[in-house]
Amino acid sequence: MLALSRRLTIAAAIAGGAAIAPLASAQADDPTLLGGFNAWSAFSNGTGDGKVCYALSQPTSKLPAKIKRDPVYFLINDWPRRGAKGEPEVVPGYQYKDNSKVTVQVGSDKFDFFTKNEDGAGGAWVEQQADEVRLIDALKRGQQIIVTGISKRGTMTHDTYSLAGLSDALDKINSACGMP
Repeated sequence: MLALSRRLTIAAAIAGGAAIAPLASAQADDPTLLGGFNAWSAFSNGTGDGKVCYALSQPTSKLPAKIKRDPVYFLINDWPRRGAKGEPEVVPGYQYKDNSKVTVQVGSDKFDFFTKNEDGAGGAWVEQQADEVRLIDALKRGQQIIVTGISKRGTMTHDTYSLAGLSDALDKINSACGMP
């Protein structure tokens, strides 16, 4: 896993949109845009054994709408060196309540994520590794996902993401990282 602060820096740069391509070629540590696919974008970062590929999206709605948060993302990562394909991750834009869980819902399917706070940021990952493949399959078939979490301050959030373009973004990262 990239350190939370590093991923947030990458995510913040991505939020800048078109400015990414020139930056990616300027510094080896910056992400390379592989393509945009409706609500999802595909990126790679690093080279050789350190290469990581990921698809990410921002929510179409965030509730409650008026709370202050850093950028919010749902990512799916490929890590060739570790042989890990399709690792989902939530970047909520805040620190999670200690020992809390995150729920990711796709249609009627629900998946539990564990949380971790590091360097002032929060992140969440699938609790049961065996659920990763089942979640990815559900995401490919679904229309949207709802991510529910609770902040250190006790605020319950509900972030909704479109799944339009996800399958194409996953195909692109799988190909770029050599993980068909």
